[in-house]
Amino acid sequence: QVQLVESGGGLVQAGGSLRLSCTASGRPFTVYTMAWFRQSPDKEREVVAASHWSGGSTYYADSVKGRFTISRDNAKSTVYLQMNSLKPEDTAVYYCAAAPLRWQFSSKDYNSWGQGTQVTVSS
Repeated sequence: QVQLVESGGGLVQAGGSLRLSCTASGRPFTVYTMAWFRQSPDKEREVVAASHWSGGSTYYADSVKGRFTISRDNAKSTVYLQMNSLKPEDTAVYYCAAAPLRWQFSSKDYNSWGQGTQVTVSS
């Protein structure tokens, strides 16, 4: 497993932006698909975005397409989630996750998780 540390959450007004960061350590970063999941108290954990280990593909949930952008810097072993045009329904705890050599979007396919960072969007 790889160790993941997230940062960048906070409180923002609707329409605002936040950038989340997740830095990995302990294993070669380039063999991991990196993803962001989120979970709110009344919902199951859901994938938000994913970045293929090759860096050649990305995936976005329909609810965030056109607003969120996932990117990775392999030299820094870091994945980012740029969140624009935030909505109150984006409020959740956001988790960074890693899956070795897999291109899947279910939480069960990820074996490394960060501690989570709270994102709160006020209306």
